Amino acid sequence: MANENFIDYVKIFCHSGKGGAGSAHLMRTAQDPKAGPDGGDGGKGGDVIFRGNRNLWTLLHLRYTKHIFAEDGGNGEGNQCFGKQGKNAIIEVPLGTVVKYEETGEVIGEIIEDGEELIAMNGGRGGQGNVHFKTATRQTPRFAQPGEEGFEGWLVLELKILADVGLVGFPNAGKSTLISVISNAKPKIADYPFTTLKPNLGMVAYRDHQSFVVADIPGIIEGASTGKGLGLRFLRHIERNSILLFLVPSISENIQKEYKILLKELKLYNPELIDKKRLLAITKCDLLTEEELKKLKTKVPKTIPAIFISSHTQMNLIQLKDLIWSTLQEM
Repeated sequence: MANENFIDYVKIFCHSGKGGAGSAHLMRTAQDPKAGPDGGDGGKGGDVIFRGNRNLWTLLHLRYTKHIFAEDGGNGEGNQCFGKQGKNAIIEVPLGTVVKYEETGEVIGEIIEDGEELIAMNGGRGGQGNVHFKTATRQTPRFAQPGEEGFEGWLVLELKILADVGLVGFPNAGKSTLISVISNAKPKIADYPFTTLKPNLGMVAYRDHQSFVVADIPGIIEGASTGKGLGLRFLRHIERNSILLFLVPSISENIQKEYKILLKELKLYNPELIDKKRLLAITKCDLLTEEELKKLKTKVPKTIPAIFISSHTQMNLIQLKDLIWSTLQEM
């Protein structure tokens, strides 16, 4: 998937519908000019609803949507006719979308499943007609309730990518190249830091028509958890991944140190990320001789399953898929 249209943050002003007013109508007929109250209730105002859509993977379609209004409820009428319910405003969003109040940052909810609906703002309740206020001592009430006002305010939508595997590594660790080789994603690839400025999602085909989704997250640098580089903005996407696949290039001066720095940045951002299943891939192994590769195998961390790969020559990529798949099945 191309990344130039990836939008993972939007702010929109929403307004739920106002409830319709109840009717204060008094029924009069030829037979009975004082037949009494028959005012119907007002209709409920429309809700503002967010609905999950698995065919969306970005918030791009909402980028230029600044205002969303649900319909007001209709007013009640005589003969106990109820007002029409206001039409809901339904906004389709990708799975993994978090909805928050802009002013307070409070999370209203998050959408994980296709078709799942989240009511962000309820429509106002319709007012009761005067038929409800008739009593033994008040036979002809000439009043009814007004409809309740709807709610309004700015909402923030944040997308946290839903993927089975998240690629974690410093810039130029080989994440984009790997995802372009094993999946259908076509990210931008070049030999300079921060080639990937926005996340890429790729569907990886596996044996017997199985598949899993890999997310290429923009490179983390030391200090990303405090806002340096691009890491802080995109670290939230890692929260949704089932497995974190750390990528460290074989030409790194100190593989263990690089891995520990990546781990530290994740922990500083969100300690819960450390509880996720982790795998380690040593990339660009085609640049080493067999002797150098042999020595390198003694220098990898012993606390994590590790595999040596080359996206360029496709060395061990099938074995990498096997490792990822078996890990997903264990979970």
